[in-house]
Amino acid sequence: MSTEKYTPRLADKYKKEVVPALVKKFGYKSVMQTPKLEKISINRGVNGAVADKKLVDVAVDELTNITGQKAVATQSKKDISNFKLRKGMPIGARVTLRGEKMYEFLDRLISVALPRVRDFKGISDKAFDGRGNYTLGVTEQIIFPEIDIDKVNKITGMDITFVTTAQTNQEAYELLKELGLPFKGIKKDNQ
Repeated sequence: MSTEKYTPRLADKYKKEVVPALVKKFGYKSVMQTPKLEKISINRGVNGAVADKKLVDVAVDELTNITGQKAVATQSKKDISNFKLRKGMPIGARVTLRGEKMYEFLDRLISVALPRVRDFKGISDKAFDGRGNYTLGVTEQIIFPEIDIDKVNKITGMDITFVTTAQTNQEAYELLKELGLPFKGIKKDNQ
């Protein structure tokens, strides 16, 4: 019996390969300056949740299956009469991953889910927010192997946000590229 603690593959890769590569590229004086992935937030709005409350429960269950962590329903923040929406009504699902679960999810996203996207040519490098965070929109939840296609009654998408400690878009781009996210083409140095 080994008493060694389990470390996700990408967490290991971050320490052994990504940190030295980023230190070399940006010339950090300390490895502690190296940007790291803080958390991954997955949000999913549910179309038609006002009319059918069960749709939110289905979305929560699917997100829980995909991430391996219990998802929670999101509530509306205000009343919108045109959408027959009241403040506090459930309208979506979200989950925030950190630590081991975050690296496990990222590994599955890169190696299993993204290659299953139809006509996949890489993800856009234009969705950085200027403060080192990146949001990836996924149009179909069926790209994840945890979802049983036969049980899906409605194909919906979700937003996956990668929150990093990077100060610039360029640092965040290099960090996510080194971790294995398949970006389209090569990024120019225009931050």
